[in-house]
Amino acid sequence: MNNKQHTISKSVTLSGVGLHTGVTATMTFLPAPANHGIKFQRTDLPDQPIADADVDYVVDTSRGTTIEHNGARVNTVEHVLAAMVGMEIDNILIQLDGPEPPIMDGSSIKFVEALEEAIPLEQEAHRKFFELPEEIRFKDLDKGIELAALPLNDYRIAVMVDYNSKFLSSQHANLTHVSQFKEQFAMCRTFCFVHELEVLYKAGLIQGGDLSNAIVIADRDYSEKELSHLSEVLGKPKVSISKEVGILNNTNLHYNNEMARHKLLDVMGDLALVGRPIKAQILASRPGHASNVELAKKIKKLMLETEKNKVPVYDPKQPPICSHERIYELLPHRYPFQMIDKITYLDENSVVGIKNVTMNESYFMGHFPNNPVMPGVMQVEAMAQTGGILVLSSVLDPENYWPYLVGIENCRFRRSVIPGDTVIFRCELISPIRRGIAKMTGKAYVAGQVVCEAEMTASLVRKS
Repeated sequence: MNNKQHTISKSVTLSGVGLHTGVTATMTFLPAPANHGIKFQRTDLPDQPIADADVDYVVDTSRGTTIEHNGARVNTVEHVLAAMVGMEIDNILIQLDGPEPPIMDGSSIKFVEALEEAIPLEQEAHRKFFELPEEIRFKDLDKGIELAALPLNDYRIAVMVDYNSKFLSSQHANLTHVSQFKEQFAMCRTFCFVHELEVLYKAGLIQGGDLSNAIVIADRDYSEKELSHLSEVLGKPKVSISKEVGILNNTNLHYNNEMARHKLLDVMGDLALVGRPIKAQILASRPGHASNVELAKKIKKLMLETEKNKVPVYDPKQPPICSHERIYELLPHRYPFQMIDKITYLDENSVVGIKNVTMNESYFMGHFPNNPVMPGVMQVEAMAQTGGILVLSSVLDPENYWPYLVGIENCRFRRSVIPGDTVIFRCELISPIRRGIAKMTGKAYVAGQVVCEAEMTASLVRKS
């Protein structure tokens, strides 16, 4: 899995009819900055509202997943979102001049090909993985549905479907690495059963459905009269069902288990609504959009609870967001007041910086010489410098600003910091920066324990 966030290098456009609305729409993928996320924009509506691809905004799961946010309603988002997950695209704006993405051939392959044409582009920001700390389960006993998300330092999905059909036996599908998506899952098409067609049509769904964008499976033998009626419903001159194959007009399958693979594709797309790439083992038995969304809600709830008290983890193998050279360029401090070695995480609201404390720090010569303890004032200074990087990141030309510390409140020192400690500083904005004034909370950790915390106020001042 990619460690850095990705967008696309250029815009790309495709058009087609929506599966359920039957409305023809043009969809354009546009590059987006780091930490933007996946967003849909309805360009056909007044003010062109933007909807975040977020499980909080799911409003319907009838044969597809529909979101609505800021007045922008977008139907059937799961196939597009699955392509984003499979191609590891984190930041993109998806413009639509209609209510629903084109169904294309009923799979994700056309979206994958469009993203490849747009050329994925690595960005200078780490991906915000959520690694499950504990298992999560969702069950619907009446429907025999069970989904589980288990802790794993990777992303894998296993799906089982069973429709008790003579033409569709129990099927399984497994994705063991996200790189498999394009070749083994992206072209797998949506499907339904013959008995569902008229019900769905009368419910106002599948208005854009066609045998070219869906697999239609028989659940019993059908008479010529029934097939004639089906041809009228589908607007086709003739439909047929082979008793050996059991699929309308004998559509060839890409895989014997194409239906299970498409359900896996749906799971990927629906779980993208968690809002961040996840690391987990997903097990899904008889999944559907409603159950997928319920699992996504549970994952997001746990993610938010975990983030509240999250202790930042330092992995020295990961390349920094800002090296000491870049910090040297941004901050005015020089020896012996260069306190931060690297920045390992940075978004619009928070930052994580690393300080390796060594015995040759200048202040140890006079501060408890026989019992070296890092002075509290230096801990706060290091924390403030970490916060200074966060504040500077809010402007387009950070080299032209000074970040001044103008206030410290509620400062507490919890334990001693000594040579050999690696201190992890995390600063987070309390409220948006206004008129160059930033108020933030800061905590310092050693070995997972808080050693120092404070509230700080900083002021951005343009260099004269």
